[in-house]
Amino acid sequence: MKYSGGCLCGAVTYTVSGLLRPVINCHCQQCRKTSGHFVAATSAPRDSVNIVGHVTWFRSSDTARRGFCATCGSNLFWDGLGENLSIFAGTLDNPSDLQTKGHIFVDDKGAYYDITDDLPKAPQDDAVLTTVVKP
Repeated sequence: MKYSGGCLCGAVTYTVSGLLRPVINCHCQQCRKTSGHFVAATSAPRDSVNIVGHVTWFRSSDTARRGFCATCGSNLFWDGLGENLSIFAGTLDNPSDLQTKGHIFVDDKGAYYDITDDLPKAPQDDAVLTTVVKP
């Protein structure tokens, strides 16, 4: 499988060779602040992601950084501990085979919306939901 994506202005593009993890919605305060809502993200092993262009990285915590385009401001990546790089699903060109499989940090969700689906919901992080790449 090969996926492609990038920022709004086209200054940063990327390709992913191989499988992507199903989409997980993160409702933590940092994701809400950087995106304006919750973040829908997939992920892939770092060595399967090829980035072209200049990504600006912001260290958002002691263990993670967020990658965005400095020209248009598009949020593209979340890079934390582990082998995978998280990719904001909305930046993919054609993610037609991906499905949302769960929610994390639901205890931090915004008061202005409800989570009404029957997908798994973790109060904080969930290593199984966020790190497993499945066919």
